[in-house]
Amino acid sequence: MAFRQEDSGLDAIFVVSSQPRGEGRLAFTRRFAAFAVMLVCLACAKPAPPRADRPWTPAERAILASLTPIPVPPPSSGNRVADDPVAVHLGQALFFDTGLSANGKVACATCHQPERWFTDGLPLARGIAQAGRNAPTLLGIQWLPYLFHDGRKDSLWSQATGPLEADVEHGYDRLALAHRIARHYRAPYETLFGPLPPLDDLTRFPPHARPVPFQSSHPHHVAWLAMTEADRIAVNTLLANFGKVLEAYERKLLPQEAPFDRYARKLLANDPTAVQEISPAAQRGLRAFIGRAQCVNCHNGPLFTDKAFHNLALPPIAGQTSLDVGRSLGAQSVKADEFRCGSIYSDTQHCQELRFLNPRFADFLGAFKTPTLRNVARTAPYMHTGQFATLNDVLTFYRTLPGQARVGHRELVLTLLDADVNQADLLAFLETLTGPLPDGQWLHPPQPIPPPDAVTGVAP
Repeated sequence: MAFRQEDSGLDAIFVVSSQPRGEGRLAFTRRFAAFAVMLVCLACAKPAPPRADRPWTPAERAILASLTPIPVPPPSSGNRVADDPVAVHLGQALFFDTGLSANGKVACATCHQPERWFTDGLPLARGIAQAGRNAPTLLGIQWLPYLFHDGRKDSLWSQATGPLEADVEHGYDRLALAHRIARHYRAPYETLFGPLPPLDDLTRFPPHARPVPFQSSHPHHVAWLAMTEADRIAVNTLLANFGKVLEAYERKLLPQEAPFDRYARKLLANDPTAVQEISPAAQRGLRAFIGRAQCVNCHNGPLFTDKAFHNLALPPIAGQTSLDVGRSLGAQSVKADEFRCGSIYSDTQHCQELRFLNPRFADFLGAFKTPTLRNVARTAPYMHTGQFATLNDVLTFYRTLPGQARVGHRELVLTLLDADVNQADLLAFLETLTGPLPDGQWLHPPQPIPPPDAVTGVAP
């Protein structure tokens, strides 16, 4: 009996002559059956789990090079004071100021706590009341073209204008903001932007006013409509400038080098000490992350996010009855936003992202933004409504993908996490993406913050 084996990776082809030579039919049958079993086993076999000490292929090294180092943030085209030191200092003070809320207790730092890597550790953020979504980290947002989980803002400065007037977040209003800036922050504000409007004239600039969509009888809305168009534009400009100084501060909140970055840098330089930077389990997890687990399909680039929006068919949180259409509404909202790129409050009219944005794109329905994985081990819970308490819960979800999307359809390229991928190895790798907090000077207010003003006027 003649055999020929042609080895091609995992496949083996055995060619058996048609006639048994000098062997009994029973012996031949048994031997042929044994080789048939071997053939089936070889055909069904999968590659062995990745070894930590296996040399990295050129293709794998190219992927690693795309994930590090953390680059310098891009310029903010819509904010001319984005890198002005005075704006940074003023934005830092405003970020920690609880006086910018209806109850005098909520600041930006309430939901974005420095010691929690600028999250709050809650499934759903809580300001004046409980919000409907999770508070994402601020570390790494400097690179994002769209903000919020649904992308309803197209710049970091524009994003800052939203929570201020949200009833469940700060519950504040733009006229109250204007008066507080005039009382407590006039000098740095006017250094940056010139003279404030004549806010002492309360007949023109009441203590409280803001547009309140769909509530035409709300006292804030009535007061807002009573103002002249020129005065409303002046207040809107002040609100936009508030966002711009907050962006200037938040641009300092950069993710820092993590153990993964040191490992990859040394590995790519052929430094044998690279293996000392992360554990063998983390190295195996990294191989799976960029290989069999396919995590890198969406979590790519130095921020480990494609900055896009995907529908994962996530399970609803307890008590959730309404349907959240996600990016579909977010895309529609950003195109109608008064503080979008190209508006009279933006410092640029070059808006390529908005130009090609189609809110009716079918895959936007039920989709949410891919989060960064930088510092992910410190930013639990996970997903846009905090459904998963731990990273292990997240990986288990990807291993099972239960249920159907409540709205829209599940991401078409999303497949089950390979059964042979070791979950503990993946978790070990994700831990290596944790870097230190930003420089300590950015983790607290730069000076004593003035106390909240006495609550006056109509509560939001």
